[in-house]
Amino acid sequence: MRDRKMSNILAKEEQNRRLEDKLRRELGEEIISKLNDPKIIEIMLNPDGKVWYDVIGEGLSDSSYKISKLQAENLLSTIASVYNTVINTSSPILEVELPFWGSRFTAISAPVVSSPSFTIRKRPEKIWTLQDYLKRKIITAHEIEIIRQAIVSRKNILIVGGTGSGKTTLVNALLHELFLSAPKDRILIIEDTIELKSQLPNTIELRTSQNIDINRCLRTALRMRPDRIIVGEIRGQEASTLIKAWNTGHPGGISTVHANSAAAGLIRIEQLIQEANIKPIGEIIAEAINLIIFIERIKSSPWRKVKEIKEVKGYENGKYILNFKATRI
Repeated sequence: MRDRKMSNILAKEEQNRRLEDKLRRELGEEIISKLNDPKIIEIMLNPDGKVWYDVIGEGLSDSSYKISKLQAENLLSTIASVYNTVINTSSPILEVELPFWGSRFTAISAPVVSSPSFTIRKRPEKIWTLQDYLKRKIITAHEIEIIRQAIVSRKNILIVGGTGSGKTTLVNALLHELFLSAPKDRILIIEDTIELKSQLPNTIELRTSQNIDINRCLRTALRMRPDRIIVGEIRGQEASTLIKAWNTGHPGGISTVHANSAAAGLIRIEQLIQEANIKPIGEIIAEAINLIIFIERIKSSPWRKVKEIKEVKGYENGKYILNFKATRI
């Protein structure tokens, strides 16, 4: 029995080694080098075969590297097979983690696009602290103090911004502040792909799967005695569950949502709750979300900037009452 178990372990290790070798060949040395480069945030293949990089401090970079259609198709098929699925004309979208690297991998194939396209969003290797933000003038000292006070006071914080605005990176900065101010708190982090980094020793990371969505993870998390609940991104019916959780004995949470202003973030929460066939109640949302931080990418610049910090004071006559804590042009 022991020999059989050892044989199975060795066979599995050999299978993984061959799979990794295959992936490395199909990715190519250029992409592998960029996966190992801490300055690279994202790697993007367009249907024309050109590869682009998002570089810290530089923004999008048009590389001279190209991937053939056949190489891209083989890569997508290999990654899909790891998850016992396929990417083809009937199922042209693949959203998984890149095996062995853990990066978020999103791929599209025909007929949605003319040729295979993918985006690899790397897990952050460095945690940017609020002091790092201050040095780069992304945030002010006054804004840092507002955020620190909110964390210490166990306020629920919603980070709002568009795609690529740096919401996840900012959540990591807040998690670092949480580690400094409440290192003994029990933290439950829920994400589709693990991108958040917690230094708190009592941290549990819940990750969605094909059969378990964020809402299910969130409901389970409520039974695991969390001090604080962190949801990487609200984008579905979990909005209603999270609002209830933040209102019923689980304060001090952090989450993000796609929107173009602090006020629009609250409207987006309403829309997501409505999508679950639940009538949103402004008073309950206003009670659950205490502070909103709006961050955006600066045009003609690789950097981001915190543009608004607003305190949610209530809801009256169909409108949210927001108190300007900080705002910048």
